[in-house]
Amino acid sequence: MGGYLPETIVTNDDFTKMVDTSDAWIIERTGIRQRHKVAPGQRTSDLAVEAARVALAAAGRTPEDVDMVIVATTTPDMPFPSTASIVQQKLGTRPCAAFDVQAVCSGFVYALTVADGFVARGIARCVLVIGAEAMSQLLDYTDRGTCILFGDGAGAVVLEPVEGEGTSADRGILGFDLQCDGSKMDLLYVDGGVFEDSNRIGKIRMQGNQVFKHAVHKISEAAENAVIKSNLSMADVDWFIPHQANQRILNGVADKLGLDRDKVISTVAMHANTSAASIPLAWYIGVQDGRVKPGDLVLIEALGGGLTWGAAAIRL
Repeated sequence: MGGYLPETIVTNDDFTKMVDTSDAWIIERTGIRQRHKVAPGQRTSDLAVEAARVALAAAGRTPEDVDMVIVATTTPDMPFPSTASIVQQKLGTRPCAAFDVQAVCSGFVYALTVADGFVARGIARCVLVIGAEAMSQLLDYTDRGTCILFGDGAGAVVLEPVEGEGTSADRGILGFDLQCDGSKMDLLYVDGGVFEDSNRIGKIRMQGNQVFKHAVHKISEAAENAVIKSNLSMADVDWFIPHQANQRILNGVADKLGLDRDKVISTVAMHANTSAASIPLAWYIGVQDGRVKPGDLVLIEALGGGLTWGAAAIRL
C-alpha cells in the first residue's frame, strides 16, 4: 500500500471566510475537520506518482517490475491522454498497458476488480492500482453544501498473483459486487465538460439528502453480496474500510451490516472525501498504524456519481 496527501491543509475555519458555515456545523453533519488541497501547478498525476512510489517500495518492487497501470480518477490531468499514461511516463515504467477507470467515488473498487481479472488470467503480474483525485478543482466555493466535503490525495496498491486453494482462506480478492443506476445521475454530477461551455470548468452539483438516502441502502447491499460471494459472513470481517464520504454514512452502513464501529477505518475527519482515493488512503493509514495486518479480511465499499456503487472482500 501507498498514500500521499498534498502539503496544504484547509480547515473548517478557513471555510467560514468563504461561506455561511462554522466548524461545529461541518463536524456535526459530516465529521470532517480538515482536508488537503493541491498546490498551484500540482496535478492528479503528481499525487498518483507519489502514492505509487510508496506502494512499490513497500512491495519491494521498482517501476521496472510494473506491467500494468490503472488509475481511478474523476479529475484527470486532461481529457487525453489518460492520467495512467502520464503516471507511467513520470514513474519510468517499461511500455505496458495503462488506462484510467472512471466511476467517481467507486473508482478504486472498480479498478481493483478490473486489475484482479488481469492478474487471475495471468495477463499481468505486477499491477499498480491507484486512486488519485484533485477534487478541489471541481468545487464551487460559494456552495456550502459541496465545497466543504471534498479533499485531494492519492492511494495505491501493488497487486500480484499468489497461489491459493480456491477457498475463502486464500489471499486476494475473494468476492465483489459492482453496480450502477444511470437513472440517478442527476443526484451527483459535474455541470460542465466537452459538450458544455468549453471555457468553463464544470463544478460538482449534488442533491445531498437524496444521495444520503440511497447510500446506506445500496452500499450495505453490495457489501453483503461481496461477503456472500466470498463464502464468508460479516462475523469474519476484521476491518471495514469504506469510502470516506461522511461519518454519518460510515456509521449507518456499519450499523446496518452489524459491524462493530471499532472495526471501521475512518479518515474522513482529516482527509474529507477524496473520492476514488479515499479507500486506498484509509487502507494505507490502517496499515501504517498497525491495525491492518497480513491475513486480515478487509471489506471495502463506495458509492459515487452515476450513481455507481460497489464492494469487495479481500484477504490480505
